Amino acid sequence: MNDATTESNLKRSRRRGRPVKITGNEGSTQVQSLSRALGLLERLAAAERGISLTDLARRARLAPSTTHRLLATLEQQGFAELDPERGLWFVGVRTFVVGNAFLAHRDFVAISRPFMRRLMEESGESVNLGILDDGEVVFLSQVECGEMMRMFVRLGGRAPAHASGVGKALLAALSEADLNAILDRRGLQRFTDNTIDTRETLREDLARVRERGYAFDDEEHAVGLRCVSSTLHDELGDPISAISLSGPRARVTDQRVDILGRLVRDTANRITHALGGRLPTWRND
Repeated sequence: MNDATTESNLKRSRRRGRPVKITGNEGSTQVQSLSRALGLLERLAAAERGISLTDLARRARLAPSTTHRLLATLEQQGFAELDPERGLWFVGVRTFVVGNAFLAHRDFVAISRPFMRRLMEESGESVNLGILDDGEVVFLSQVECGEMMRMFVRLGGRAPAHASGVGKALLAALSEADLNAILDRRGLQRFTDNTIDTRETLREDLARVRERGYAFDDEEHAVGLRCVSSTLHDELGDPISAISLSGPRARVTDQRVDILGRLVRDTANRITHALGGRLPTWRND
């Protein structure tokens, strides 16, 4: 396909409002380059303190020359930034613009914030909101408490679904087929002595989540940290996200777990109603 033909296809596709259909080796190369660039962007986002070209190329399993070419394109578009003094790459401001557009589209984040703040004030603990993405938890919002010892989450940060309150709350609301697909893909990695690492134990725990309406992370991802969480539902009763209370074991004591769990469950129910959603049968408590 020559340049004139490609340009002609681009013009016709733009007029129709449809994506360009590119065939042959050219299409395969473009898709591969896009996939690699997005992979680099994800790794840049995960490197809070920046990352060198060499390390980024190694993690992405790409040649340094290929990595540099893709980074230069991302930098030109504002999705990546280079600190020349330290030789480290970071995500660019354009990434924030795109991410912010996602949050604006997902109205549940903005609607949930006042409820999350009230929950923080009532409980004295930090409140988080997250979703499931590719079998992992992604945190979208947090309202921090004023305690010196408190949980901090990086927005956009990820956590294992089977070892987090938000994750287990959302897993409990999935169909058996969807749950199995995630477990097949992600497995059950062990993080602490309390991490659930067998499917049988996880299913028993998820049954308890459905019974009481909230999930409990008992130091399963980090020693000393506890969390209770409950899901938000859409108009079909399907889970769209979950909110959680998290704090140190010294404050989230055995005596407070059920009190906080009911508090987060009731708040999640109120947010669901504010979203115009409905509770599934097992959540009509």
